Amino acid sequence: MMDNYCAFSEDHKCLKWADYELTRHELEEADNLCQSNWIEIQRLRDYIEVLKENLDKKGIEYPEM
Repeated sequence: MMDNYCAFSEDHKCLKWADYELTRHELEEADNLCQSNWIEIQRLRDYIEVLKENLDKKGIEYPEM
């Protein structure tokens, strides 16, 4: 387990600990953003499918991507 103690520094603080904490927080934030983005993407894809179904029912053409 990582610890915030270093016997070789003047203030006994581990420099790697600060990097570890920063990286951990960045990964947590990225994970939250990715999850939120994926939910939004899924919602928009569902919306597009409904729109396409409505256009198809009415015989309206639309460009395929």
